[in-house]
Amino acid sequence: MAGKYVFPKVLKELRFNMCQTGESSSDLRTFLTRAYPVMKKHNPYIPILIREAAGVSPQVTARYEFGKEVKLSLDGVAPAELESTLEKFIMTSK
Repeated sequence: MAGKYVFPKVLKELRFNMCQTGESSSDLRTFLTRAYPVMKKHNPYIPILIREAAGVSPQVTARYEFGKEVKLSLDGVAPAELESTLEKFIMTSK
């Protein structure tokens, strides 16, 4: 990979779902506060959406070419593993 958070060209959208106040989403909120600017800088043409709703467990959805969508639950993923889990998910779900 050329740099941190450089996504493949077949990725068309990245969507994060989480709760605004829920404890299970706190690690994802912290991660996105730090990582979103870097992700957007390296992938300016890929929509990176953050959706907040009460009571939702944290998850990420990647949409690829031809409308293929793959979801991954981030509930219970340790903060230290969040970055590597997301990177593996995005790169291998094509």
